Amino acid sequence: MSAEGLRVLPSLHGPGETLDRLEAAVTRHGMTIFARIDHGAAAKKAGLELRPTVVVFFGNPRAGTPAMQRTPTVAIDLPMRMLIWQDDNGATWLAYNEPAWLFRRHGIVDDGSVDVMIDVLQSIGGEATGR
Repeated sequence: MSAEGLRVLPSLHGPGETLDRLEAAVTRHGMTIFARIDHGAAAKKAGLELRPTVVVFFGNPRAGTPAMQRTPTVAIDLPMRMLIWQDDNGATWLAYNEPAWLFRRHGIVDDGSVDVMIDVLQSIGGEATGR
């Protein structure tokens, strides 16, 4: 599975544990969880079936606000988010937008912060997936 600008990681854990680990990692890194969208629960309410599929929105306003002040269009992609889902075979996956891709998408000149974002997201993703 690949899509431009998307980093996809297999998880060693099921969807629920991966989600718990993700949220714990986000808070350990001093960020705020702004929202959790449970697409599976929404599908169930509509009488449809969907394997576990959850998006977690998180970030730090001190980091994101200056970026939005300079480049307002980046607000469509902030706060950062990670998707956890279970595939047809029961495997759990985690995905997120690559920071360098976001910078290119919005024409943001890297002031050195892309490497920091990459490191933080890799760390969070690794903690969540056990990799």
